Amino acid sequence: MALFHPTAFTSLCLFSNQRRTLNSSLVPKTSHAHTSNISRPLVLDKRIKRRFGQVCCAALAEGVQEKQAQIPVEAEQDNISNEKYDWKEEWYPLYLTKEVPDDAPLGLTVFNKQLVLYRDGAGVLRCYEDRCPHRLAKLSEGQLVDGTLECLYHGWQFEGDGQCVKIPQLEEGATIPRAACAKKYHIKDSQGVVWVWMSDKNPPNTWKLPWFEHYAKPGFTDLSSIHELPYDHSILLENLMDPAHVPISHDRTDFTAKREDAQPLGFTVLERTSRGFSGNWWRSKTPDLVNILRFEAPCVLSNNLEFTDKQGIKQYFSALFLCRPSGQGKSMLIVRFGATMRSPLVKILPNWYLHQNACKVFEQDMGFLSSQNEVLMKEKSPTKDLYLNLRSIDGWVVEYRKWMDRAGHGMPYYFGHSTVRMPEEPAVVEHAPAGMVAAVAASPPAKGGVGATAVENPANRYYRHVVHCKGCRVAVSRFEGWKKGLVMAGVVAAAMAVLVNGRQWKAAALLAAAVLLGGASACSVVVGLLTTNFVRTHRRI
Repeated sequence: MALFHPTAFTSLCLFSNQRRTLNSSLVPKTSHAHTSNISRPLVLDKRIKRRFGQVCCAALAEGVQEKQAQIPVEAEQDNISNEKYDWKEEWYPLYLTKEVPDDAPLGLTVFNKQLVLYRDGAGVLRCYEDRCPHRLAKLSEGQLVDGTLECLYHGWQFEGDGQCVKIPQLEEGATIPRAACAKKYHIKDSQGVVWVWMSDKNPPNTWKLPWFEHYAKPGFTDLSSIHELPYDHSILLENLMDPAHVPISHDRTDFTAKREDAQPLGFTVLERTSRGFSGNWWRSKTPDLVNILRFEAPCVLSNNLEFTDKQGIKQYFSALFLCRPSGQGKSMLIVRFGATMRSPLVKILPNWYLHQNACKVFEQDMGFLSSQNEVLMKEKSPTKDLYLNLRSIDGWVVEYRKWMDRAGHGMPYYFGHSTVRMPEEPAVVEHAPAGMVAAVAASPPAKGGVGATAVENPANRYYRHVVHCKGCRVAVSRFEGWKKGLVMAGVVAAAMAVLVNGRQWKAAALLAAAVLLGGASACSVVVGLLTTNFVRTHRRI
């Protein structure tokens, strides 16, 4: 998946089906032709490291100029900044506000810190460390009792800023110990997203809280979804800022991605700071269509288009990706595709259909990115020693990994362009379902965990998306119910065809049975769309 991804166009018709309606006043139209004085070209050093010996020589003999195609591994070596960076002094996107359950706690993770998020009796969002101070049981395994969060191990209850308000086993007349409190984390509900401030030293820095201007514009609408993914958040970000793979990896996923459209890309970096970078990129065949990309530490990536339509009205399109590190080899992504104009077709299509198409896109990339994650962990080397970066494809990838060089010293682990730090703590693998997963496993359609849909496996579409999406869970439940009802009605209609005497009545009953059973089959197809992973045709057995 990448900026602008085909799903973005399908979901909101961000550009493709309006392409002929645009005039030439794209903004900024010529920014890639004129670079500001704070920008630097991605590649300045002319030295080339020939890493493939005779293969490269053969390519040069055929007239291929490696010097022009490959980004030299020594190119533009930035001095690693001594500026302090602390990953805890940041806001992280936890969840879409509308998806936070009203009747159960939700277990979430930022890097290696486990949190629990819930709504109290007044509907106020609360966030604690996911650990009971009594015996370290997960509070996300608990339940809500009269607006308080109860640990289901011994029944201790917590509320407000984390204070314990009830211990069932406490002796009569005894007071609750002061230490019997849950550690509180500051959270903020902003523009439909719950953010958490991870610092335990300093109060929340509201200046660092991301604000997305387009999403505050009148008439701006968006389609949002949550996806849990089985690879590191840095690999996810790298993939999202890679437009070059879309025509190949997502060929014919919808009408906007075609492998014959693969082409060189242009990049211009306009700004580099300790907080990230920004710039423009464009396709060589459509140089006037300039995308504005911005990466904001620690995990916000946006891609925007602005243009004036034939009526002289300025239109805005945005692809926003909020990527939370949720443990070694795991990440959670909040995707938001927004626009000031939408296709009538998108208004008709239900959100669950657009969500399942997004799931398909992630599944098309999943095998590549999971294996990439595995290789990085095994090799323990910076990306400049492993990647063969090209000027016409990998501009943002190199830029991002160089930012990791500058900021990685303040992270639990990272893979930069020139430096690397491996995790000091081993990854924790939980084999028992916990929190929201356990709750879903006990309800339809999982039915107590029987079947693959309830398995805690981020490679499974149901666990990866549906459990985090109220709309898709409701759709699955409804279509399952309709399927059962239609099957029963179809059986009754078939029985009537046998019992009735008149030929016309038999024909009518058989027709009704066929229609009803066909409807049941259609419901089954929809449930399959929402719960079954995409598999490429050439890999099916």
